[in-house]
Amino acid sequence: MAKARKAVARRGAGQTRLPKVGSGELLTLLDFLRYAVSRFTEAKLVFAHGTTDPVAEAAFIVCAALHLHPDQFETFATARVTTIEGRKILDLIARRVTTRKPAAYLVNKIYLRGLPFYVDERTIVPRSFIGELLDDHFAGDGDDEAGSLISDPLAVESVLDLCTGSGCLAILASRNFPNAEIDAVDISKDALEVAARNVGDYGLQDRLTLYRGDLFKPLGGKRYDLIISNPPYVDAEGMAGLPRECRAEPKLAFDGGADGIDVVRRILDEAAAHLTPQGGLLCEVGRCRPQLEAAYPHLPLLWLDTEDSEGEVFWIAASDL
Repeated sequence: MAKARKAVARRGAGQTRLPKVGSGELLTLLDFLRYAVSRFTEAKLVFAHGTTDPVAEAAFIVCAALHLHPDQFETFATARVTTIEGRKILDLIARRVTTRKPAAYLVNKIYLRGLPFYVDERTIVPRSFIGELLDDHFAGDGDDEAGSLISDPLAVESVLDLCTGSGCLAILASRNFPNAEIDAVDISKDALEVAARNVGDYGLQDRLTLYRGDLFKPLGGKRYDLIISNPPYVDAEGMAGLPRECRAEPKLAFDGGADGIDVVRRILDEAAAHLTPQGGLLCEVGRCRPQLEAAYPHLPLLWLDTEDSEGEVFWIAASDL
């Protein structure tokens, strides 16, 4: 992708007009990517759904139209696009600009940790940092403090994903903890229909059970070795200022109450009753760390960083709850 960005910059230097569609000026994947970047930049689109800039967004859309994984863009960057393929790409570019819907909704696909998941308007577009943390800090071979959070992934027998949405984090957890039974809960019937499709696509019906309900309520007294959650955590000010792209997603998946941590409070207050003695809670809270630390000053929350985030996900052991 770095090479693609450099190539876009070179081809765009000194260019004062957009290519004429259908004139033969758009030939290769890279040509279409450069054109898309121009359109997206001109339209001042917001990128918050798996991509962080117009180049990555354009590559995602071009590859989706051509049934390629985004990682394959550079391999085929100079390959020529057929007329039918070109029309499909241009249609997606135009729809992204005119509707301002997340690209994932336009192609019904998003990637997390390199894996594809189905999404549509019934559920939020997943973009959690938890997948990276499961890969980096729960393998039992880390050298830092976070590396020992779970010493033996093979010993994890039960995992709970709260506010599962499309089910992607539960599915990723099934890969990190191959011996675990996975439960996933969401209050939204619509979101669970999307999750069920993804569970079926990955053939996990026998290991991953979906529950509809409010957080822990449908689970009775069940306890888990690990609870993960990416709950709603946008505060009232943030809800009022959501960009148009985000307003296309279900409001329920964002709204965390006045200070953003209404749902997080409930998870923290109830988690101890649903964790095994050696278990723990991994929870994403976005930019709500100050509010959370003010509300729970005595809890030893361990804040974990990722490649693109700092202090947006915490871990706490059951013994500290």
